[in-house]
Amino acid sequence: MREELFASGRDIPNIDPFLHIWHWHIPVYLFLGGLAAGILFFAGLFTVLNKEKEMETTVKWATFLVPGALILGLIALFFDLKHQLYFWQLYTTIRMTSPMSWGAWTLMFITPLSIIWVAAYIKDAIPEWNWKFKIMDVLENWVNNNRKLLAWFMMIFAVILGIYTGILLSAFNARPLWNNSILGPLFLVSGMSTGTAAIMWMSKSHYERNILSKIDLLLIAIELFLITHMIMGFLAGPSVQLEAASLFLGGQFTVSFWVFVIILGLLFPAALEILELVGYKIPVAIPAALILIGGLVFRFIMVEAGQITRYLY
Repeated sequence: MREELFASGRDIPNIDPFLHIWHWHIPVYLFLGGLAAGILFFAGLFTVLNKEKEMETTVKWATFLVPGALILGLIALFFDLKHQLYFWQLYTTIRMTSPMSWGAWTLMFITPLSIIWVAAYIKDAIPEWNWKFKIMDVLENWVNNNRKLLAWFMMIFAVILGIYTGILLSAFNARPLWNNSILGPLFLVSGMSTGTAAIMWMSKSHYERNILSKIDLLLIAIELFLITHMIMGFLAGPSVQLEAASLFLGGQFTVSFWVFVIILGLLFPAALEILELVGYKIPVAIPAALILIGGLVFRFIMVEAGQITRYLY
């Protein structure tokens, strides 16, 4: 008979002392999901506002990025799954209290919706395309007749998708960095900002870029407010949340967070956009690329740092 003495019940591989189950797949998935949500939300918004002609890139051309972003994000998520052959079981039930159930069903609806939206504009994108399938003409006519209704659904699902990317983390109560109510709105606003940046980068219209720059400045201000509020909440909390905040205030993620997310990903692009609005010639690719890189780095940091923090009982 073999007798073993366990001094602690927290010696769980990949769980304690640190979580080591989420790697690069998850932040990439969260980034692409937020990017797609941002693009779809503004495409729907300006369609509802009857601004299709003034905001043509927003409504039409930028949406061509969305199906690819969603599919690549789902592929990254699929590779992260432990039991890949059983992913379909997510669609055999609906659990209102499960963020993953919300995310799975939202992606089930928003992915084909984005493909239908883009398919209606293929003729505009490729005029010389020789259409041989009448179903495409039927689809285009149906979308054109119901475009505003689709835009409303698209905005609703985009908001759910954007919030879900943050709630997916905040639902892990055992990780102090993730266990806060700010992550949902923060990831939503960050995703809308990256979506706006991608549209600005694609747009050739000075008027459209100006409108998007003003929107993005507002989104950056809200994002900075939410980040500040999150850190202040940690500093006012118990010791485990103080330890979580210390990762960004002198800890191992201090440089990457403040340099690549706050300064280069938010403040510097905002300054460049302000200069552009007051008349200086700033290449739009610079602030747009910095916002996109900052959004991606932010998700990598949050996923990695969150797995380090823990409660000690």
